[in-house]
Amino acid sequence: MAAIYQAVCRRASSLICRFHSTYVRKMRYLNDLKEDDSLCRQAQTSGTFYLFHNLSPFLQEVGKQYLVPQVSAAEMKRILEKFKEAEQWIEKSVLIGCSDEHVPHFALDLGALEKSVIESELKGSFTDLRKALFVVDEKDSPLLASAQSLLRWHDSHQYCSKTGQPTQKNVAGSKRVCHASGIIYYPQMSPVVITLVSDGSRCLLARQPSFPQGMYSALSGFCDMGENVEETVRREVAEEVGLEVESFQYSASQHWPFPSSCLMIACHALVREQQTEISMNSLELEEARWFDLEEIVEGLKREPGSSKQDDGRLLPWFPPKQAIAHQLIWEWVKQQTS
Repeated sequence: MAAIYQAVCRRASSLICRFHSTYVRKMRYLNDLKEDDSLCRQAQTSGTFYLFHNLSPFLQEVGKQYLVPQVSAAEMKRILEKFKEAEQWIEKSVLIGCSDEHVPHFALDLGALEKSVIESELKGSFTDLRKALFVVDEKDSPLLASAQSLLRWHDSHQYCSKTGQPTQKNVAGSKRVCHASGIIYYPQMSPVVITLVSDGSRCLLARQPSFPQGMYSALSGFCDMGENVEETVRREVAEEVGLEVESFQYSASQHWPFPSSCLMIACHALVREQQTEISMNSLELEEARWFDLEEIVEGLKREPGSSKQDDGRLLPWFPPKQAIAHQLIWEWVKQQTS
């Protein structure tokens, strides 16, 4: 019986490994590229490249769609040879992923080269990332966001904070090293909580002065040093709208590249029905108000800037599907209608 049991276990283990084999092999291949400079340099000759110009991604408009082209290594070399610096520029690329077939993907910022020449060669345009994230396919948004964040990190960490000496990136761009001190720097993300506050029958949304006209979103703020997520949620809600959180629930997380590289930790927070009077912090917010279910449902249907109120102001609209705030709002609607 023991032999039969062991055989069944081995069979089950084999099936599990085969089920996960594509993902496991992919992750291990990416790890090898990060750790082995010569292997990664070789991968640059067969990989594909996502292009940026001063941190703005390159897009192509096809009909009514915006596509994120993957430029082949051969095409990349052809374009760069027009600037006589092909090898130098390829070295500046950073590894951002690979396909299931192990075709590596790199991101490369060509900000020092003439933008119009590249756009003409590839028949597209470099677009501000905030706009790009809302017009490209949902599967491309996370890749553009993480690529820009990594490129931005390398641009701002070219010198050691202890010695002031230049740091050197490895080929994959997964770290930078100060050879004078031996310090290794790794890309980091800042944790941010984004919280949808509810009193049970309404939810609270707010506007910052930097928001597009008419857009309302959930409350958000950076975690302070030493805080856990629960403490940050309670503090941010108290600071921004003067309400005390009674309970909260974690929803999901999302990488977000603004203002730099952030990990958005999305939560639902409940406040007492008897204590719902908003006391807004005008230094951080332009407006904060309660919305009932009907207003939220109508706002979700509304396109940005699509309709105005009698006083000329835009009717409220909410962040698009690619933003985790949209997910929080939809979850709240489902809770109310279930």
